[in-house]
Amino acid sequence: MRSFADVHLGDTIGPVEHTFTTEGVRAFCTLWGQTGESRFTSEEVARREGLPGPIVPGIMSMAVLSRLLTDWADGGSLRLLDVIFRQPVPHHQPLRLVGTVTDLRPEGGQGVVEVDVFLERADGERLVTGKALLAVPLDAG
Repeated sequence: MRSFADVHLGDTIGPVEHTFTTEGVRAFCTLWGQTGESRFTSEEVARREGLPGPIVPGIMSMAVLSRLLTDWADGGSLRLLDVIFRQPVPHHQPLRLVGTVTDLRPEGGQGVVEVDVFLERADGERLVTGKALLAVPLDAG
């Protein structure tokens, strides 16, 4: 379990490599209740909407960023994830999930960790940027 005492300003979370597949996006959309062809699952629909190809739903991008953070927090909890979608997130391209600890403070008997998070291409171009707040125990005991 990660504790507040284990975390320092500037700590890096990740990077974790991730590739969204069309099959994974289809499965996510089905769970989400969006069946049928859409800009998320169809090359044709995406191109008709002016996109270069199918894109990843925003909430799916947020889900993988959430997992990056909660896996790192190891027993802590995600209080807030606020993101900006700077560009569409494509299928079948290797991407990186990464975060940087930007603030630390004790609050309400827990440690609050503020993190800048990014979903970026292999060349560092950021497709999704955001801020997250994580709550972790003040000590490991």
